[in-house]
Amino acid sequence: MAEGYKNSPGEALKGDKLREECGIFGIYGPGLDVARLTYYGLYALQHRGQESAGIAVGDGRRIHLQKDMGLVSEVFNHEKLNCFQGHLAIGHVRYSTTGASQLINAQPMVFHSAKGMLGLAHNGNLTNITKLRSQLYSTGSVFQSTTDSEVIVNLIASHSKDSLVDAIVKSMASIKGAYSLLLLTEKKLIGVRDPNGIRPLCLGRCGNGYVLASESCALDTVGAELIRDVEPGEIIIIDENGLNSHVALQDRRRAHCIFEYIYFARADSYMDGFNVNKVRREMGRQLAREYPVEADMVIPVPDSGIAAARGFAAESGIPFEEGLMKNRYVGRTFIQPSQSIRDLGVRIKLNPIRDVLEGKRVVMVDDSIVRGTTSGKIVNMLRECGVKEVHLCISSPPFIKPCFYGIDISNEEELIACHKPIEEIRRFIGADGLHYLSLDGLLNVFGEEGKNFCAACFSGDYPVEIPNAHDRDKYILECSAR
Repeated sequence: MAEGYKNSPGEALKGDKLREECGIFGIYGPGLDVARLTYYGLYALQHRGQESAGIAVGDGRRIHLQKDMGLVSEVFNHEKLNCFQGHLAIGHVRYSTTGASQLINAQPMVFHSAKGMLGLAHNGNLTNITKLRSQLYSTGSVFQSTTDSEVIVNLIASHSKDSLVDAIVKSMASIKGAYSLLLLTEKKLIGVRDPNGIRPLCLGRCGNGYVLASESCALDTVGAELIRDVEPGEIIIIDENGLNSHVALQDRRRAHCIFEYIYFARADSYMDGFNVNKVRREMGRQLAREYPVEADMVIPVPDSGIAAARGFAAESGIPFEEGLMKNRYVGRTFIQPSQSIRDLGVRIKLNPIRDVLEGKRVVMVDDSIVRGTTSGKIVNMLRECGVKEVHLCISSPPFIKPCFYGIDISNEEELIACHKPIEEIRRFIGADGLHYLSLDGLLNVFGEEGKNFCAACFSGDYPVEIPNAHDRDKYILECSAR
């Protein structure tokens, strides 16, 4: 293993995949079982967060909250769901960065304020969190958690003389970064999307009610019909008067997160007018155009590499095969291998099919490389199965810059492409060929809309102010506590 890329004992299972903060789901549905529908909505969003889950339900008089560490199915059962009575709800599933896997940071968060009870579920990351927290401390604010979500609530509460919507608008003017928010009062459901639209949020109709969620797949699960995506800078207010929209901030650069399409989102979701599965297939087609190779088969690294691999196979004419079998029962609670046998981590998750692979020249398609360690282990497994050649094709550009908007890498030291040229990465991984999709090729997949994406992790072109060099270390420490 190369110097500077040593994994912790549990790193083998985390591998080269990035983690996003969370998924959010909200529903306003008089006459509906909103708690159970929120449970199913969170189930559909479980891929976005597997450390904690929570549901808050409003009944017109107060907000009832249940949350805990674990998967949705571990936190809730029929008895707990039956205890919820109300007609509006929000839910949350969460990933955290290192050191922040604590119940106190689980969401939704519910607070008592001058405006009554207020619940909050947040997806994203604020980049001026250090400055905001210091300002709020100086005016007497008290924090119970280490999340930036609590900073947002304190900002809203600081505008106590304004209406709730006006307080949200003023708070949005102060915060910088990426966020989709769901707020719950005893009687209202409110959705908010950051003015650049970095983090996703969509709106659907469910019977006579409405649903807000991180991805449209959650709407499908509860039988809701997708209406549209929430616009960047838009506030959606849903109550007994129906649905109202308020544009708080506009005329900002649109910068939807490109990595939602590469990896985070479920393949059956629609985001900002694009089907994720179709986009991933086109990424694979573009990759095949940029990197023609002679091979006997195309295999994906499951599951996120499947659609791109099918696209590569269709464009190149090389047969698509399932060469790696994934163990889908390795979850969050799996006992991590010890330091001495940590290489077993990848083998427990993926197993090559020897009869398919032996003696073949293989194109292996994956969505990204972050540290390079897992890719190297997979290539080695293929070699042990008698594969003659391994050409690793990545359906995204080299990850060269940290993300400050909700992905769990805020340190360039973790990014192999930030320190090594492609040829050196190829040798490190042990592949016969290594090719990344070009940034132009990636953005061209979206046509004219390609200009409306944040691809800062590939280019360093950050659409929203990030911490300066003086504050960078402090910011990274802040992130590690969230």
